Amino acid sequence: MNEIQTILLVDDSENDLALMRNAFKKSKRSQSLQEVRNGEEAIAYLKGEGQYCDRNKFPLPTLMLLDLNLPKKNGFEVLTWVRAQPVLKRLAITILSASSLSEDMENAFYLGANSFLVKPSDLESLEVVMRCLCDWVQINHFPSLDKAGPI
Repeated sequence: MNEIQTILLVDDSENDLALMRNAFKKSKRSQSLQEVRNGEEAIAYLKGEGQYCDRNKFPLPTLMLLDLNLPKKNGFEVLTWVRAQPVLKRLAITILSASSLSEDMENAFYLGANSFLVKPSDLESLEVVMRCLCDWVQINHFPSLDKAGPI
């Protein structure tokens, strides 16, 4: 089992963030939840730049929940950037979007997403999704992000 893991939630909708925050709290899991509101903030967080330079306060995530429709840089742009970074290309990324378009799903997987979830529209279903994700993060074994490749 892993120790406390960090989940990075990348979403610009204050309503969705509030629902996710509430669902996360109700799931009563041990993971830490960090939030950013656009693609540029997501990249700055992952780079450890600006306000995100303190890795004790803003640790690299175990899982990134990435919305597609973001300001400044959309989810596809963030995904493309992450997969081009040697240290981050093994980061687990789940697309969590309101989009159920097959072309969005295909493009996300082509660019390196690990999974694609359509956001549930009600709090109860969102709580179930968050509980499942948190359980998975707790029992899954993740590669260290501080190594660029095989030993």
